[in-house]
Amino acid sequence: MPAAARGPRRPARFARPVRSLLAMITITGMDLRATPTVPKRALVVSAHPDDVDFGAAGTVARLTGAGTDVHYCIVTDGDAGEAPEGVARADVGALRQAEQRAAAAAVGVEDVRFLGYPDGRLEVTLDLRRDLSGVIREVEPEVVICQSPERRWDRVFASHPDHLAAGEATLQAVYPDARNPYAHPELAGRGLGPHAVKEVWVMAHPQANRYVDISDTYDAKLAALRAHASQTGHVDLDALIGGWTGATALEGGLPEGRRAEAFYTCLSG
Repeated sequence: MPAAARGPRRPARFARPVRSLLAMITITGMDLRATPTVPKRALVVSAHPDDVDFGAAGTVARLTGAGTDVHYCIVTDGDAGEAPEGVARADVGALRQAEQRAAAAAVGVEDVRFLGYPDGRLEVTLDLRRDLSGVIREVEPEVVICQSPERRWDRVFASHPDHLAAGEATLQAVYPDARNPYAHPELAGRGLGPHAVKEVWVMAHPQANRYVDISDTYDAKLAALRAHASQTGHVDLDALIGGWTGATALEGGLPEGRRAEAFYTCLSG
């Protein structure tokens, strides 16, 4: 339901800044079905189509399976990605949007929105912070999943400049913008009142402190990635993703043969 239809809300209280969000939570092999803190709503923000599926699709499938209403916000259309044979460069963005919607459906996500920022040229701007704040205020998620603003020297491909920018802009939207009733007053004019996100889960962070066992949703993760055929059709995904998720599970203390995704989790409210 749009925020405007819910009537006025009290201004959200201000919380600690992102850099002190920071009572860190370490949860190994998290069982989303057993925990009483399964969020009602979660928002995933990523720079490109397919980013969320590489980083968090198994976790998203667990969340939707546990009853969480998950929404996707993709900052660019991915139009600077590979163009399959026979597809004009001008049509790549529309193709990648369609692939992302199919990938989302594979893990139980219905709402996929695109902000239309330029692929390969993403910067942390006030416009991007405003647009992300608007999505946060409309969706009202308890949890936001985003990309890391910190570079990983062991996995440089995870630190694409667009990923870093999307992660930083999302954190700035979470705090202070989305919860500040005086930030981006044009949002209030659209009926979007302040909203305080409770937790942030950061993908591909160099210091993970939450490991989610995705063994039961691994096939859904692969299905989501295969939906991005223009980008992954030439890749042995089972070998690649099986290796990553297996190593991540061992890093998180899970038994041999399990698969996991890792996050850096912090409190934001």
